[in-house]
Amino acid sequence: MRVFITGGTGLIGTIVVAELLTHGHTVLALARSDASAAALTAAGAEPLRGELADLDAVRAGAARADGVIHLAFGNDFSSPEALGRAIAEETAALLALGESLIGSDRPLVTVSGTPWVPGRPSTEFDPLPVDGPVGGRGRTVTEILGMAGKGLRGSAIRLPRTVHDHGDGGFAGLLTRIARQTGVSGYPGDGTQRWPAVHARDAAVLFRLALEQAPAGSSWHAVADEGDTVRDIATVIGRRLGLPVQAVPAETYGPLGPIFATDQPSSSEHTRRELGWKPVHPSLLTDLENIGG
Repeated sequence: MRVFITGGTGLIGTIVVAELLTHGHTVLALARSDASAAALTAAGAEPLRGELADLDAVRAGAARADGVIHLAFGNDFSSPEALGRAIAEETAALLALGESLIGSDRPLVTVSGTPWVPGRPSTEFDPLPVDGPVGGRGRTVTEILGMAGKGLRGSAIRLPRTVHDHGDGGFAGLLTRIARQTGVSGYPGDGTQRWPAVHARDAAVLFRLALEQAPAGSSWHAVADEGDTVRDIATVIGRRLGLPVQAVPAETYGPLGPIFATDQPSSSEHTRRELGWKPVHPSLLTDLENIGG
């Protein structure tokens, strides 16, 4: 299959590209810079110059592909306005991709976060939140999945709060960076809230499986660790960096503060059973041992 991918040089995208190539697919990847294009070429993919905001380039990539994986997102969490701009940019690109593929029965694998449900781990059958700081992403992905009746084989990989590799990535990676900046390995609230996690290499396998197998309108959970407490995560970070571990205000984390403070364990039982996905790489707490001081 010839696969068009956005975000192919990011933490997850780089590994997804390798996973696809290893399993016999060819890859056309959006590249926003000469450096990204060179990295994609070196990896064995064909670069297509353009940015996520360049909807003509996005449509051109979809037109040349048998299937699409969307991963690109502007990870600027510095303010509500910056986060809103990133979500708006992604929404326009995703709708352009969906509209380009309608009537073709080609797959479009997109990404969202695992939802949170009070009192229990969320499942693949729980709806995405459509309000709050990232509600816009939930609304857009829900719209893409709703195109199933129009000849689009859309599916969504719901990623947990931390997708990690060698101790970096996701919310745990943000905790590490903030700890280095502030000199404190902090956590919001009492630290008992749980965050799910997955190793990036396990997540990449699931993206490939969804591309190859997932039926239209389906959602899947890339969850290996159902939920580590944020205090446990911060404790490992603090030990590795030689920093004190303590509670800090949720406002420390800007517009993501309310999400950071939420208990949000998640299950992947349905995904493992139906797609045959089996995570095999290190857990988050084990992988955080790779953090250097």
